[in-house]
Amino acid sequence: MIEFSALQIREEPDGSFSRHLVRRTTNELPPGDVLIRVAFSALNYKDGLSASGHKGITRQFPHTPGIDAAGLVVESAVPEFVPGQRVLVTSFDLGMNTSGAFAEYIRVPAGWVVPLPDGLTLAESMILGTGGLTAALALWKLERNGLLPEHGPVLVTGASGGVGSVAVALLHQAGYRVVASSGKPAAHDMLRRLGADEIVDRAAVDDQTGKALLPVRWAAAVDTVGGNTLSTAIKACRPEGSVAVIGLVADNKFTTTVYPFLIRGVNVLGIETGTTEIGLRRELWQRLATTWRLPDLDSLVTYTDLTHLSDYIDLILKGETQGRVVLRLASGE
Repeated sequence: MIEFSALQIREEPDGSFSRHLVRRTTNELPPGDVLIRVAFSALNYKDGLSASGHKGITRQFPHTPGIDAAGLVVESAVPEFVPGQRVLVTSFDLGMNTSGAFAEYIRVPAGWVVPLPDGLTLAESMILGTGGLTAALALWKLERNGLLPEHGPVLVTGASGGVGSVAVALLHQAGYRVVASSGKPAAHDMLRRLGADEIVDRAAVDDQTGKALLPVRWAAAVDTVGGNTLSTAIKACRPEGSVAVIGLVADNKFTTTVYPFLIRGVNVLGIETGTTEIGLRRELWQRLATTWRLPDLDSLVTYTDLTHLSDYIDLILKGETQGRVVLRLASGE
């Protein structure tokens, strides 16, 4: 039995939710094949929702959020993983209804665990995290649907956020011209460093004319916003282009006509990494460590610790974070 620190979310008698730093033991963790000492985690919007008591994310409290983890195997019930091995876990049920990575230890099924690919450190894997995996899946699906750099620019909405910023850098690394949409002027320098060729205000991707189709402006799009931004991205997409749908920070609904699909043949690609098959996960992580490896991951990251994590949870819920927020839990390197 090992004692460790964790962030715990509690439901109070009045229905409110509170956050506490607590001491736990590994005996309190759920059953699983692999016990991992977490070196780094990462903050995602879903973690912020869980930390706020969102019952659509987490049903039972008290609970420890954290859907991303990278660290060292401590105990393993399967031969594939051995003590001391560097591994990472992203999504599945981690941090949702399974005790998550805002803690120094997690225990999970072997089917959730990915060996850390050569070419990435534990810290780098969490700078990428679920956001990086999501951006990689979006690019993988866009290219499977025929996207090539010579087709024209690719729009990224919500470009200063965790997924958007990685998408900008990843598309640039893969040879695409990138149009980054952001409502945060203070993020423009970061976006240029990541490889954005053009930066537009989010109002430029929020068409209010009500037209069924708009002049073609991009070959494809990665949308993290939803709502009318998604509608605009679809209506201004090139014939046979694709829009990868990732987020809903503006709205979980959007309105458009069938004309972009019937007249231009635009494809809408749903991106869902929570249950992405483990073989594809490993392939995408291998690409992120090799052909899609980003050269300056540190430009994406702000580091924090358990003591200050709650402040960043508040910021991500307000949409005020830039890039990725990574939680240091142990040296692990």
